[in-house]
Amino acid sequence: MTISPKSRLCACLMLAVALAACSKQEEAAPAATAPAAADAPAAEPAATPPAPAVAATVQAMGADQLRDAASQALRENRMYAPAGDNAMEYYLALRDKLPDDAGVSSALTDLMPYTLIAAEQAVAREQFEEAQRLLALIEKADQTAPALPRIRQSITSSQQAVAQRSEADAARARADAEARAQAQQQQLATQQAAEAEAARRLAEQETARQAAAAREAEEQREAAARQAAAQQQAAAVAQPAPAQRSLRPISMPSPRYPPDALRAGTAGEVLVEFTVGTDGSVTDARVLRANPARTFDREALNAVRRWRFEPVDAPVTTRRTVAFSPGG
Repeated sequence: MTISPKSRLCACLMLAVALAACSKQEEAAPAATAPAAADAPAAEPAATPPAPAVAATVQAMGADQLRDAASQALRENRMYAPAGDNAMEYYLALRDKLPDDAGVSSALTDLMPYTLIAAEQAVAREQFEEAQRLLALIEKADQTAPALPRIRQSITSSQQAVAQRSEADAARARADAEARAQAQQQQLATQQAAEAEAARRLAEQETARQAAAAREAEEQREAAARQAAAQQQAAAVAQPAPAQRSLRPISMPSPRYPPDALRAGTAGEVLVEFTVGTDGSVTDARVLRANPARTFDREALNAVRRWRFEPVDAPVTTRRTVAFSPGG
């Protein structure tokens, strides 16, 4: 491989700038981290065993084959990637076979800045496997490269930051899930309480409706009963008295005048229905109508029950009006 002097000069300038920046950061890093290391070293994630810097298939190639493959990779701009098919690996394998070849060493020196930049970009993109692969290439090319500690530290710090971010995201997701679950539970409780309240109100309304229906039914029964009683009473009053031609009174004592009614000068009459037995005695006497009500009822019944008639062939039911007059 032949690299132009102009390209080599640009690569060297970039490498010099990168190395100078790395040297400054590496000088400041121990002073900044020394107290923490003295107190307690920070826990680092467990690292997996690094893969070989150069693929086994590349190591198995011959020197001429490696030269041709490296030249082809440079022409196609495959300086450090993809893994197993790039100029950096081909030259590293060729250096293992030809350690004194100045052209191979020069080519690796020219490729180093590109690989360093690619490693930094891989770390920035959090492509840690790619960054580790490029770091292995750099380390195999030059174990004393000043940028190696910085890149290792960048990979470790970025991995820790990603792990912390992932943990924070997981914690936030758990908190969000718990908040949603709590909100759902609260909503469910509110809904259940509203349904219970609605059911209670419906039950109260149904109870009130049933009570109103029962009262209405009772009122209707009472009204029907009153109407039936009134109709029965009206029919009883309108019914003509049975024929009394066959009844001949023997004794009909006058009723005693109630003292209160007499003193008050109250007059009235009582319609009494009674049955005359075959022996002429009175049974089953009852008041059909009284005016005024309940003033003369008792004395009228007492008088009628003392009445006597001539014997008859069969019991006869009849009605008589017993009058009460204070002047009579």
